[in-house]
Amino acid sequence: MSLQKLAPLLTGKLTDLQKQGIGKGNEKIVTGIKAAANGFGPRYFLEGYGDRAFLRMNSNAYLGLAMHPRVVKAEAEAAEKFGTGPGAVRFISGTYRPHIELEHKLAEFHGRESAMLFSSAYTTMVGVLPQFISADTLVVSDALNHNCIINAIRLAQPAAKEIYGHADINALDNILGAYQGRAKRVCVVTDGIFSMRGDYADLDKINACCKRHENAYEQGIITIVDDSHGVGAFGLTGRGTEEYTQNKADVLIATLGKAFGVNGGYVVSERVAIDYLRESSPSYIYSNPITPAEAAAALAALNIADSAEGSRLLEKLRTLSIRLRSELVHLGFETLPGEHPIVPILLRDTAQTSALVAHLLANDILATGLNYPVVPQGEQEIRLQVSAEHSEKDLDYLLAKLAEFKDPL
Repeated sequence: MSLQKLAPLLTGKLTDLQKQGIGKGNEKIVTGIKAAANGFGPRYFLEGYGDRAFLRMNSNAYLGLAMHPRVVKAEAEAAEKFGTGPGAVRFISGTYRPHIELEHKLAEFHGRESAMLFSSAYTTMVGVLPQFISADTLVVSDALNHNCIINAIRLAQPAAKEIYGHADINALDNILGAYQGRAKRVCVVTDGIFSMRGDYADLDKINACCKRHENAYEQGIITIVDDSHGVGAFGLTGRGTEEYTQNKADVLIATLGKAFGVNGGYVVSERVAIDYLRESSPSYIYSNPITPAEAAAALAALNIADSAEGSRLLEKLRTLSIRLRSELVHLGFETLPGEHPIVPILLRDTAQTSALVAHLLANDILATGLNYPVVPQGEQEIRLQVSAEHSEKDLDYLLAKLAEFKDPL
């Protein structure tokens, strides 16, 4: 047996991806980190780029906790105590004290009865959403939801699936009205913060809409929100879209790998829902958890976020994000209003987007361009991501290089 017959087909698919402009290509390999100095934040060394040190504007490490001494120390000490891996799935012998302590803290942080860890937020969504979908369930999803939600719906095979236009509450209302008598249960699923744009789901309006229709469905309407880009980075105390909109989802999913700077995903909800998921979610039952050391590091990061130090980091993050948006507009770039650290530059042109990414790279700035067909025609953009590790001098440098592109000499 070999891949000899399949290899030409795979090569053809790779070629097609490159022609469409959606191939990922070679990954940039980080070989070292230069510590913050002289008023600038950290810089990153990449394989093949010699001694050039790059400003990273495409990282989701919003609070800059990955190199925090307390987080690093917590992971190192737990690794010394428990080893480098769990050695089993949770229900056999892979549950360690740091897992339990982190789950308790996550439930408390979000004001829920219970929490449950997964190996990533992606596997959390894939492991959670299908468990709430039956053969009589309608799933309703925002048009800009993350790929993990799209694939979780495919895996679940609901009775019906409907997509409403991005943040279009009237469209959601019409769908819920049209399906009365045709489904017993409805699951409304959305991102909290939308990862391409940095805007948020109006959970207050979504919940109000669902409440208006809930009595028409025998098993009710439940809301599931993935706020991986919101938790730790959005809201007055970093509790994400729920805090910002003053409304809660029935089931909340988030990550430990963005603002908290570690690895893993989790879900919080009522105790009965979490108890049910522990008995039914394949990606929890049949997959090893995050390591005990990662759990210890995540707990340390969560404690920092939920402290006066965390409040200061959040305030700095908001200040830098608001400044960047304001300065982009001043330079003549189009962006979206808000205070989340995802700050898009809407160029609406593939050639311009690619040219700006190349210009920034030439000036030692890492940024991510999103071109068609990854985004619709006319929505091409560069996604900048601010971190509390960044400084005012970092933004000064970024904005100077953006100005050079906007008005070249």
